[in-house]
Amino acid sequence: MRIDVVTIFPDYLAALDLSLVGKARAAGILDLRVHDLRDWTTDRHRTVDDTPFGGGAGMVMRPDVWGRAIDDVSGLSAAAPERDARAVHLVVPTPSGETFTQRTAEALATEEHLVVACGRYEGIDARVAEHYRSVGMPVSELSIGDYVLNGGEVAALVMVEAVGRLLPGVVGNPESLVEESHGAAGLLEYPVYTKPPAWGDLEVPDVLLSGHHARIHRWRRDQALARTAARRPDMVRALDPETLDRHDLEVLAAAGWSVVDGRLERDVP
Repeated sequence: MRIDVVTIFPDYLAALDLSLVGKARAAGILDLRVHDLRDWTTDRHRTVDDTPFGGGAGMVMRPDVWGRAIDDVSGLSAAAPERDARAVHLVVPTPSGETFTQRTAEALATEEHLVVACGRYEGIDARVAEHYRSVGMPVSELSIGDYVLNGGEVAALVMVEAVGRLLPGVVGNPESLVEESHGAAGLLEYPVYTKPPAWGDLEVPDVLLSGHHARIHRWRRDQALARTAARRPDMVRALDPETLDRHDLEVLAAAGWSVVDGRLERDVP
C-alpha cells in the first residue's frame, strides 16, 4: 500500500517512523510519504489560505493549492493523463465527517493508494472534495470523534496507524488482531494479565493459570461480554442474538440485557 499525507506541518507526522508502522515503512511493506502542502504554493509568502466567502471567523485553505498537491501525489497531473482517478482514495480528516471506525480501517486497508489531506484553520475549501468526487476518485471525509482538533494531523496519525497495522506483515502475530476490541465479534477485548501471578494483594484469576483452554476461552468470552455491556451498550445493541449461544445470553442477562423482538435491549428497572 502507498499512503501520501499532505500537511503544512510535516514534522507532526514524524511519529510514523516509530513502532510497527515505522518498521513496516522501513521494510517496504508500507510506502508512506509525507509532503509539505506549501511546496505547491506559487507566491513568495507560500500562502495556503484566505478569508472565507460570506464572512466569518478564521481562514479557509485554498482549493487551487490543494488541487495541485493532490493531482501530483495521486499521479493525476497533466503528465499522466492515463492515470485512473478510481485507483486513489482521498481521505479528509474533519470533525464534520462520518465516524472513523474499525470497519472503516478494514475497508481502507484494502485500497492500493490513499491520499490523506490534513486541513487546518476552518478547513479545506469544500470544492476540493466535490471536484475529486466528480472525476471518479473515492473521497472519504472522516472524523475520529465528537470533538475538534487544531488540524487533521492527529487524526491522520490515528488513521494511518489503524489502517497500517492491518496490512499483512505489519503485526508480528496476526492472531493478535482476531480477538482485540472492535473486531469481528463486535465486543471489547477481555482483561489481560502477565507475570508475576501475584502483585500486591491482587492475583491473576485462577482459570488463566489452569491450562484448560476451553475454560480459558469461555472465561475470556464472558469477560468480553460483561465489559462491553458495562462500557458500550451501543455495541451490545448491535449484536445479533442469533450469533450468541445460551451461555452468552446468560452473561448478558446478568448484566441487565434481554432479547426482545429479536433484538438485545437493556432491561428497564
